[in-house]
Amino acid sequence: MSELEHLVPVQNQLGESPIWVAEENALYWVGWGGNQIFRLDRATGRYHTYEIPLVVTALARRAAGGWVVTGQTGLAFWDPHTSEFKLVAGQPEADSPHFFFNDCVVDRQGRFLVGTYNGQDPWAPDSSLYRLNPDGSFHKLDTGFATVNGLGLSPHGATLYVTDMRHSQIFAYDYDTVTGNLGQRRLFARVPQDEGLPDGLIVDSQGFVWSAHWGGWKATRYDPDGKIEREVRFPVQQVTCFAFGGENLDELYVTTGWYGFGEEERKAQPTAGDLFRIRTNIKGLEEPGFMG
Repeated sequence: MSELEHLVPVQNQLGESPIWVAEENALYWVGWGGNQIFRLDRATGRYHTYEIPLVVTALARRAAGGWVVTGQTGLAFWDPHTSEFKLVAGQPEADSPHFFFNDCVVDRQGRFLVGTYNGQDPWAPDSSLYRLNPDGSFHKLDTGFATVNGLGLSPHGATLYVTDMRHSQIFAYDYDTVTGNLGQRRLFARVPQDEGLPDGLIVDSQGFVWSAHWGGWKATRYDPDGKIEREVRFPVQQVTCFAFGGENLDELYVTTGWYGFGEEERKAQPTAGDLFRIRTNIKGLEEPGFMG
């Protein structure tokens, strides 16, 4: 069962990177490419907007409390309760200032994985995947992507999924849970050109992979072999990213956007940029926190 519900009329130009915080009964997400982070209180249904001093692209939790904010030009620690904001890493490639950080995920051991995109030419096959260790060391894991987007790990943590967005494909890697290094890379799924581009990604407790379709009006759930198990259609074209939440982690929250729309497209898709929810019979996984 995949019942779609229009939840919050937030009208993000480009909503991204939702994360559920069970102890707060709240959902956080970002306005990609802007300076805003949003928090939805599920008890009241109201959302709050935080302004931050960084052009934000994604979020991840910290095990010590607070957040890792992925900004286009750096990574920072942020505490929404104290408003403390600390830059911990600069641009991904100091000699190439047109490369920016994009999506991120924390592995089961508390290491931070983040991808990049080429701000001059997002279609160029020169974006990379990096790992930030808790000790602060920074490592390039792979390159050759045309915009690294949705990242996710299997329930056991030994498979890493990486969305190569503008090549319209998702890769799977053997992932060494001890060292954080990548092993064999293989094609997991390819998205046909008329179905949009693969965007955000999340893995559920059954090891199935959900992928959002930018420009495709839908989300797809793949089985662990890369075969389509189900599709959920949306009333909006730009479906961006996911978070499992709710009391039983069986509610899938979905961000959307209207970036690139003209006036007529905005009128035709009045809920574009809003937050949606899919009521599923599937549980998600608790997102770990970065140990640094």
